[in-house]
Amino acid sequence: MSLIPYSLTRPILFGMDPEAAHDLTMNFMAKGQNTLLQKAWARPLISDPIELAGLKFPNRVGMAAGLDKNARCIDALAAMGFGFVEVGTVTPRPQPGNPKPRMFRIPEKNALINRLGFNNEGLDAFLANVRRSQVRAKAGNNGGAMLLGLNIGKNATTPIEEATSDYIKALDGVYPHADYVTVNISSPNTKNLRALQSDEALDALLGAVANRREQLSSQHGKRTPVFVKIAPDLDEEQVGVIAATLERHGMDGVIATNTTISRDAVKGLPHAEEAGGLSGAPVLEASNQIIRQLRSALGSRFPIIGVGGILSGADAVSKIRAGADVVQIYSGLIYRGPDLVTEAAQAIAHMH
Repeated sequence: MSLIPYSLTRPILFGMDPEAAHDLTMNFMAKGQNTLLQKAWARPLISDPIELAGLKFPNRVGMAAGLDKNARCIDALAAMGFGFVEVGTVTPRPQPGNPKPRMFRIPEKNALINRLGFNNEGLDAFLANVRRSQVRAKAGNNGGAMLLGLNIGKNATTPIEEATSDYIKALDGVYPHADYVTVNISSPNTKNLRALQSDEALDALLGAVANRREQLSSQHGKRTPVFVKIAPDLDEEQVGVIAATLERHGMDGVIATNTTISRDAVKGLPHAEEAGGLSGAPVLEASNQIIRQLRSALGSRFPIIGVGGILSGADAVSKIRAGADVVQIYSGLIYRGPDLVTEAAQAIAHMH
């Protein structure tokens, strides 16, 4: 049982600028993890194990990338009952991201818009934080431990033609520390990044990632699964091309989806026209649609992580029904707090 109900803290946080509230929360969690303060947000782990991509997930609910960009709060997030936590996106060099303000709430729709732009302290600081995690140190190879995904991207100043070199540098750094690596080609907030989802660019990038992964797996004596994170703003033909490219290069899974650039669901509301990626409830159906198309294109065995718009146990179940194997939450955590992790994990566990 947690110490402080989220219903009491949320109005205080929602009274602040969204990014200031985010920073305050992350700082509190970073300081409080592995201390008595952690009781404020700790939740029991619902056991619902599944094996995917050669990994044993303790349950089917994960933390999506983007909340903890610098891997400062791995232990704090683990205490919320997540089966897996994904941190990042990290880029090879530190970068400030886009100018502020760059984060906006649309509470009428349980939605957020962000154009943070991969703001992070760079690969060296990120890996130092990963190494500091007590959960990771204890995990070793014992079953039932929370899994850690490390999400990689390109620097904003790296020309798109040289994007591959950034992904390879980041892959080299994170590979020995990750249970899985996510190649993020779908943030709308880094100029031209989504162009990497197109046919030839994706083929070239994933070919290079696959080759380097073979070298790293013999160097480190372990084969770390690689997932690719895609956007919800794709048509069925594009999804088909992506699915074929993932299979051709031996990728281990796909994360569907990132935030959307569509504003149909929030038209006319304050902040609706801000540039950036829209997340939260409005993305649920768009992301489920992509999951259904991927499942149809990839067959029953290819791992799919479903993310986008989960604000209840029923939403989490809808992702599994659409074809996802496991799910991730982010905006839902901001609107609902840690109870959503338990609710989603229980709802999915009761399905089977």
